[in-house]
Amino acid sequence: MKTLASMILLASCVFAQQGPPKAAPQASGDAAFRNLADRYFNEVYFKFNPTQGTAAGFHQYDTQFEDLSSQTIGAEIGALHRFRTLFDQVDPGRLSPEARADRDLLISNIMGTLLALETIRAWELNPDIYSSSTAASAFTIMSRKYAPADERLKSLTEREQKMPAVLDEARQNLKNPPRIYTEVALEQIPGIIGFFQKDVPDAFAGAKQPAIKQAFNKANSQLIAALQKYEQYLKTEVLPHSNGDFKIGADNYRKKLLFDEMVDTPLEHLLEIGTADLRKNQQEFKRVAAEIDANKTPRQILEELESDHPAPNQLLQSFRDTFSSLRGFIQEKHIITIPSPVLPTLEETPPFERALTTASMDTPGPYETVAKEAYFNVTLPEANWPKEQVDDYMSGFNRGTIISTAVHETYPGHYVQFLWMKDAPSKVRKLLGSGTNAEGWAHYCEQMMLDEGYGQPGAGGHDEHEAKMLRLGQLQDALLRNARFIVGIKMHTGQMTFDEAKEFFVKEGYQVRSVAEKEAKRGTSDPTYLVYTLGKLQIMKLRDDYKKMKGDQFSLEEFHNAFMRQGFPPIKIVRQALLGNDSPTL
Repeated sequence: MKTLASMILLASCVFAQQGPPKAAPQASGDAAFRNLADRYFNEVYFKFNPTQGTAAGFHQYDTQFEDLSSQTIGAEIGALHRFRTLFDQVDPGRLSPEARADRDLLISNIMGTLLALETIRAWELNPDIYSSSTAASAFTIMSRKYAPADERLKSLTEREQKMPAVLDEARQNLKNPPRIYTEVALEQIPGIIGFFQKDVPDAFAGAKQPAIKQAFNKANSQLIAALQKYEQYLKTEVLPHSNGDFKIGADNYRKKLLFDEMVDTPLEHLLEIGTADLRKNQQEFKRVAAEIDANKTPRQILEELESDHPAPNQLLQSFRDTFSSLRGFIQEKHIITIPSPVLPTLEETPPFERALTTASMDTPGPYETVAKEAYFNVTLPEANWPKEQVDDYMSGFNRGTIISTAVHETYPGHYVQFLWMKDAPSKVRKLLGSGTNAEGWAHYCEQMMLDEGYGQPGAGGHDEHEAKMLRLGQLQDALLRNARFIVGIKMHTGQMTFDEAKEFFVKEGYQVRSVAEKEAKRGTSDPTYLVYTLGKLQIMKLRDDYKKMKGDQFSLEEFHNAFMRQGFPPIKIVRQALLGNDSPTL
């Protein structure tokens, strides 16, 4: 789980065929280490990022809000350095294998956060951090009924009272933002204002105590006014002078991958890996397209695929219709154990996320004990878009990519991984993880499900043509992630411009222009969104190596269940647990 500060923003041994080590007695230093880890979460992680406390299910943080003043950021940096020293002083030889892995994960989290705050310093560059954080923080309280409406509204009111200060802090902190960052902030603010004007009050319509409602109305009105003022500030004072550079540079990129994902592969080699996978998927797309109609070009087949999409007002139902067949196939083919029969709740993406995402999964925190709803968010076309823009956007939700996206977000992707989180081995594993695991798993599932036979002729009523179109939808999604892989590295190391990135998504990633625009924008502030393909490739290698180790005893369901039990740490840690060695992840 990323902290709000991170929004402000290893492996080289020869593979040895050996099984995981037998469970060892609790090492002598584990108890002291666990106490130190608890101190880190209490004194740093949640103290400086209380929204994450609420999201995790620790509701003592509900009345607090992030202080993004330079003084408080400095205090957080100091605390991170102190705990880095404390964890360095822990002797890994006195820890159990599980605790050693958790120590590595905590140190990586600290180093990644320090890189974000001290070096990349997005808190000086990205205006959207300040405005979107208000809506994201309010959403954690309003979206789940973990307490009576009046109690939650009282907490939200106290939190909202602190929010205008962060918009004032932006005025002090921002230093020559990149123009694209300011444009994204301005694109999202109207939706954020509307969110506080309508969505938040509607969510608490059941509140009864007049004094609490009166206090909320006052705080909410003041926040709306502050956001409107911030919007004008960005338009008149920030945008004309937004000439900064969004690139984080090659050195920071390498460090970010190392700290966040425990990947130390040279960037040049990563580009070779990413490009090879892109070409492989392009060739497979061309092969399947030729089987559909050899007289048409792959681009013509792609246009046919993109034209087969539901109407905007049927999009949510189209996703909902996938749940039964996906769950049934998983259970019939023994793909993975699904720990709960409860379905996720499908809804429109919240306003503060619509500019940069088309679909996402919002799950309750691992320590949430009451409100356990999980939300599958889908971004619908805006009501004020012209028909041509709506049609272009909806072509990105063709029948094939709807299935692929549903697999990614729900079964057996993010939602199933969330359902397994209760079995993660420690508090550290429940709270800290990596994109290569979470996003890599979900992306891996898109291909794995079709490889195992989902949507094939005769399965679920699909004919041969439908099965091939479904495969093209999966490949189009894979090409989108391939493009992210290459664009992220190249944009942030100065090898590709923003405009070239948009063209790359269209020509090489087989995406429509509206999606290409959104994806290129996202890449400017999310440099390592290569984690989808990178994680997928790591998981596929892990599965192959695990299968070699198990031989005739290999079971896909057992492998997937074993993978889930580790939480969502970098794949290197999962390999250590499942294979008992530190062999290369790629």
